Amino acid sequence: MDFLTVIIVLIVIFALLFDFINGFHDTANAIATSVSTKALTPRRAIILAAVMNFVGALTFTGVAQTITSEITDPFKLDNGLAVILAALVAAIIWNLLTWYAGIPSSSSHAIIGAITGAVIVSAGLQAIHFQGFLSIIEALIFSPILAFVIGFILYGIIKVIFKNSNLAKTNKRFRLVQILTASVQSFAHGTNDAQKSMGIITMALIVGGMHTTTDIPFWVQASCATAMALGTSIGGWRIIKTVGGKIMKIRPVNGVAADLTGAAVIFGATLIHLPVSTTHVISSGILGVGASHRPKGVNWGVAKRMVVTWVITLPITAALGGVIFYILNLFL
Repeated sequence: MDFLTVIIVLIVIFALLFDFINGFHDTANAIATSVSTKALTPRRAIILAAVMNFVGALTFTGVAQTITSEITDPFKLDNGLAVILAALVAAIIWNLLTWYAGIPSSSSHAIIGAITGAVIVSAGLQAIHFQGFLSIIEALIFSPILAFVIGFILYGIIKVIFKNSNLAKTNKRFRLVQILTASVQSFAHGTNDAQKSMGIITMALIVGGMHTTTDIPFWVQASCATAMALGTSIGGWRIIKTVGGKIMKIRPVNGVAADLTGAAVIFGATLIHLPVSTTHVISSGILGVGASHRPKGVNWGVAKRMVVTWVITLPITAALGGVIFYILNLFL
């Protein structure tokens, strides 16, 4: 096996590791509300999320193609394999740090920031496709705002419809509905998040001369879907505790509104081929629902901590990606 092939295999392994970590880092968000309201037991929620993420990841490839070609041109990228490997290592380091701290940080921000930083150090600012890059950043910024607004409005509508209903009976019914909404949100998560690793692997194949288009090979889809499903089945409890309980006390009716909000925004982004942070979207949806339900019941301190982490992720991972690329480039 020649050196080039070894590096590509290494990139594939790191990309699948990133997807695996993403599984227990981000996918926990999709089932946090259903676990906290006891609509599902933790074991059943994890199995449900793993299956639906797997199915979602196999269904679409548009976001993967955006990651492959919209940040930079993989066909013209000098030292491209070192750039991709550096980005993956930087994103994995950041994801593990925030997971250990129990902070629902964004894997999307991490990988996009890391790729950008590594590309800039490798080839300068001119190597960045600013139109494509800015469209991705806009999606990352506006999607949580949209989720907050939709969550606020949707829960307001639900309150009006069920204002005269028996609270205990309503919560019981919504607990059953929440099984469906958790499934839908997990599916939506798979259609967007798993594709980021697909795009990274395809980019590496192009740079290494093993692939000639931005179309995503099926083996890449299947392996990334499997890695995320396995990650989902193993981890996630730290993030579940933060998203499912520390933002606000979630009842089944709140959970349904938050799940529908997250699924709608994430799936909408998938349809227009834009990567969004499922962490941002789901957490902001919960915040919107909480603000609509009872603003004083929202733990705005936790929300502030999350927002700070979201803001610093891009610059920190960009810097980390650039530094790691510089080190790797000395040896590759």
